Amino acid sequence: MQSLKIVMAQLNPTVGDIEGNTDKVLTALVECVAEHQPHIVLFPELVITGYPPEDLLLRSSLAHRVERALKRVSAAVGDCHVVLGYPRLLDGELFNAAGVFYRGQLLKEYHKQCLPNYRVFDEKRYFTPGHESLVMDICGVPTAISICEDVWEQGPTADARKQGAQLMLNLSASPFHAGKQVEREALLAQRAWQGGMPIVYCNLVGGQDELVFDGASMVVSAAGELVSRSPAYQEASQCVTANWDGKTLSFDEGEIEDLPSVLEDIYRTLVLGVRDYVNKNGFKSVVLGLSGGIDSALTLAIAVDALGADRVEAVMMPFRYTSSMSLEDAEAQAAMLGVRYQVISIEPIYESFMASLADEFAGLSADKTEENLQARCRGVLLMAISNKKGALVLTTGNKSEVAVGYSTLYGDMAGGFDVLKDVAKTRVFELSRYRNTVSPAIPQRVIDRPPSAELAPGQKDEDSLPPYSVLDQVLERYIERDESAETIIAAGFDRDMVYRVLRLVDLNEYKRRQAAIGTRITERGFGRDRRYPITQRWPIGD
Repeated sequence: MQSLKIVMAQLNPTVGDIEGNTDKVLTALVECVAEHQPHIVLFPELVITGYPPEDLLLRSSLAHRVERALKRVSAAVGDCHVVLGYPRLLDGELFNAAGVFYRGQLLKEYHKQCLPNYRVFDEKRYFTPGHESLVMDICGVPTAISICEDVWEQGPTADARKQGAQLMLNLSASPFHAGKQVEREALLAQRAWQGGMPIVYCNLVGGQDELVFDGASMVVSAAGELVSRSPAYQEASQCVTANWDGKTLSFDEGEIEDLPSVLEDIYRTLVLGVRDYVNKNGFKSVVLGLSGGIDSALTLAIAVDALGADRVEAVMMPFRYTSSMSLEDAEAQAAMLGVRYQVISIEPIYESFMASLADEFAGLSADKTEENLQARCRGVLLMAISNKKGALVLTTGNKSEVAVGYSTLYGDMAGGFDVLKDVAKTRVFELSRYRNTVSPAIPQRVIDRPPSAELAPGQKDEDSLPPYSVLDQVLERYIERDESAETIIAAGFDRDMVYRVLRLVDLNEYKRRQAAIGTRITERGFGRDRRYPITQRWPIGD
């Protein structure tokens, strides 16, 4: 019986930083060898460039920079097999590749066969699909190499089995959405059982624009049983031991990190998304408008958990319609979390704008214009602070508001990153309650009070919108499931309400094109996932 030590080295690369990512790989390799003396070290998909590199893959210097990185890796690899991902340009065609390095040489190279081209993925824009499976001898074990989507389809695993593979190593860059880890584990269990071989799966970790990769690398036995699961949301090198008798490969039971609850999973994803966006883009700090409402309260809690209180500033910008409750709750939360807190009234700014616009507005009745002007006064203040201090403005709009346009261009939409952009309002409440179970972070009164933009006397969100408990169900069906109006109505929703909501979603595409990006947590977020034309006349009912 031969024992093999295999390390899953999940890393957090930065897209485009080929030299820095290579440094990460080499540092992790040194640490893995020193701690575990492994036979195989497995890294994630495209770890050398980061994922997804998008049109950076079209740069003329790509091939040279990748080749230089691979020479560094080759030179550093000794008596363990190192498997890692990178783009490879061959005869004018670009492949999503995985190389097997050993004793200073690139032994074999595999090209990803199944290129995803749905939702956030558009690999067919860049890569040519590979057409051959790779099964090679690694430490005496017939071992197949595959990359991410290859295990989501049946063909590559079946081909590897035909070629006698007894182990599959899968390099992955699989982004998070709620419930994704359960899907992955079920899928890998199915593939392992179908292929009659264990699968060692190494996933990327870290935030990249709106995407978050959650790690949680794992090993599944040939019987489809979970053997090992790495920590989520952090870099980690987890070692598993396999036993080879010359015919079959089995694994000793490894460490299995607990799966978080759905709410904890989403919350940690949002935290990592903010942290990596801020840090990877070189911002020193963040600033946000703290209104005393639930959206800004949750955004503040996430920002503090991501960056630390010393890098977060909250600004309350009251107006004549701001309630004393909002002022009290904003101040209480800022003190609770220990952030820098300022109060800057927008009253004089608003009055100055109105005086300047007096001739233009003469004879016209007050309407939404005056409400939007309040939001734009606040946007100007936050952007000025951002410019002066180099702080990224976090906007606080949730997915429900973004969907129906319940937001103001150049007002509350002004900023660089929308933390809650893919978080429905009902989920904002759930996440706020969850966060308070960890430690006090949001005043309970903020969670309990009816939501209001406080742009007019006695205003409540439900004066303009259906109850969020209803609205969010309709939005999920339309945005995430692509159901038509008639299908939604047939599920029991009011006809007039459904048509009004769907019309609002369609009409406000122009706003979303100008909105800040934000972390994706659902299977269909605004941005990479959902690409609708602004100018279009598609019937709402179809």
